[in-house]
Order: sequence, then C-alpha cells, then structure tokens
Amino acid sequence: MQASVGIDNSTIGPIYPAITVMNDINMEKETKNQNQKSIIGISIGDINGVGPEVIIKALSNNKMSRYFTPVIYGSAKVLSFYRKSLNQNNFNFTPISDISEAYHKKVNVLNCWEDQVDVTPGVSNEIGGKYAFLALERATEDLKAGKIQALVTAPINKLNIQNDQFKFPGHTEYLAEKAEAKDSLMFMVSENLRVGVLSGHIPLKDVPAQVTAENIEKKLKMMITSLKKDFGIHKPKIAVLGLNPHAGEDGLLGTEDKEIIAPTIEKMKEKGQIIMGPYPADGFFGNGEFSKFDAVLAMYHDQGLIPFKSLTFASGVNFTAGLPFVRTSPDHGTAYSLAGTDEADESSMRTAIFAALDISNYRLENEAS
Repeated sequence: MQASVGIDNSTIGPIYPAITVMNDINMEKETKNQNQKSIIGISIGDINGVGPEVIIKALSNNKMSRYFTPVIYGSAKVLSFYRKSLNQNNFNFTPISDISEAYHKKVNVLNCWEDQVDVTPGVSNEIGGKYAFLALERATEDLKAGKIQALVTAPINKLNIQNDQFKFPGHTEYLAEKAEAKDSLMFMVSENLRVGVLSGHIPLKDVPAQVTAENIEKKLKMMITSLKKDFGIHKPKIAVLGLNPHAGEDGLLGTEDKEIIAPTIEKMKEKGQIIMGPYPADGFFGNGEFSKFDAVLAMYHDQGLIPFKSLTFASGVNFTAGLPFVRTSPDHGTAYSLAGTDEADESSMRTAIFAALDISNYRLENEAS
C-alpha cells in the first residue's frame, strides 16, 4: 500500500502565490468558526477510472479538513468499494444528501444517486459515463448557486459521458455553457510553467481557421486578466507560440505567423502589454525559454499540453480561466490501466485541490480590497 503523503511547503506553497500554506496558518485562524472555511467540491469522475482512487489518497490525510471543507460529489457506496479494495483505511468520510448538511471537520460525500452500481475498475462503459455526469451535474448546480467556493473535477471519459444533456468535448466547454460565458481559456498551470491554448478540443485540421487576430487577442486578454486576478501577477509577461514549424520561416512554411500572429502581438504591445513572439514551439521548450515568462499561449491543444505534461506531469493542474467560478482538475485522464491497482499517483489531484482553494481565496481577497 502506498504510504500517505504529508503536507508541507515543498508540496504546496511555491505553486501559487496566495496559497494557504499549512505551516503558516496560525492558531487564531485554526480556531475560527468552521463555517467560514471554504467548501471545495470534488466531482468523482468516471467511477471505473482512477478518479476515486486519487481522491481518496489525496484526502486521506485528516489534516486536510482543518483548512477547507471537502465535499465529494458521487456515491458513498463507490467510495467504500475503493476504500476497501485499495486498503485505504485512513480515509474516513461522512455521507450527506445535500450541501447544507456538510460537516466542516470531516470529508463529506454527497450522494448524487442511490442506485446500487456495479463498479468495474479499468473498464470504459456506459455506467461510468452515466454516473460521472450525475456527479458533475449536481456539483455544477451547487457551484453556480455559490454553495461551494470551487470545483475540482476528477477525470471523465469524453466519449462514454455523452448524453442528451452533455454534448461537449470536455469539462471546459460544459462549464463554460453552464456559466453562460462567451468564452473560456484552458489554462494548464504548475509551479514553473503556465500554458494556455488558443484552440482546445477540436480536430487538428480545424486549428488554422481558429488562428485569427480576434481570437488571439481575446485569449491573450483572458490570460492577462487571469494572471492578475487569480495569480497576483500585476504585470504579466507572456510568450506566444507560432502555428507552423519554425514559426513559418518568414512565410516559407506558412503565412499565419507572419500575417496574423505577429501583427496581433505588436498591436497588444502598443497597448502596453508585455507579449513576445511568435516563437517556434520546439526550440522554445527545448532550450528553456519558457522560464522567462509568466505564461505561454499555444496555438492548439497538443502544441501546449505535450510539453506541459512532459515537464510537469503529476504536479500540473488544468484551470479553466474566464469563468465566474473556480474550476480545476488534475492534468491526467481516466488512466483505466491503473484503475483499481493502487498505483495511481494522487499528486496532481492534491495540487488541483489546493490550487482551487488558493485561487478562490485570491479572488475573495481582490473583491474585498
């Protein structure tokens, strides 16, 4: 059995500037009214994937509920199944049926269904998708109503979750519609690297059509706003990647970089923003150029996420910027091959939880100031 992981500054503190570092919280804060603590919702994800396991492992340290109130949206029966099968005896929870019943000194499991569900770890099926959606739907309702301060989403299978109410390529698009947001930004963040994508979950053949001056400017503005509001970076420095190999080689390998991306960057620089590029994506990450910037805007999903996950896997977080509420998730998928094996690493889930807490606290501080 994997040993429980302690909580210290090296794990949490440096990643987000306003993080509630446990070692820095004094006794006065610890004894405040428990009802003043942030409530962080966690949707269980595909019950046959690694979501339940990484949630259990991330919350097994009983000190977690001293600093925020965890509410897992899912099923006590499913969590009990994994607790027993994974021999995670340190994980204890309180079943509830409504967020108003949440106990602020415990891990809560809000039952989103009463069905007796057959859990089959490692198998992608309709059952996994059905109950992942029920948990997400209930959590989103409470998030929109302000009953929870942030939502952390465990991984879903983007295919088996599809139904009449969920016809989206992923969490990001679903939550953007529920928030009635005109747009959102998939923003992958870690201690040393933040990467946003111009075009998210779309086929590669459709990417060039998304590379417009309007879209680039819109995503950059969202990134700048988020860096200021959510991460406390008052004068962000942003790099923009090119679309084509070698950023087009001055038009030889494609014209989008020279005719669309570069002029848009110059336009925003004239408005006082610190934005550089377009950079060839391969050399930019290979030579460590990214370390000079607060964030990077990639033109498409894999251009940004492959280097991000290569450099930060297990410590990265998927944050949806541009929404009126806070949503994060671990930077991995359902990982069916690991489900039920007790080999899934909970580091990204733990980081996603504290990122959600940190960002929601930072927003509250900004609103109060």
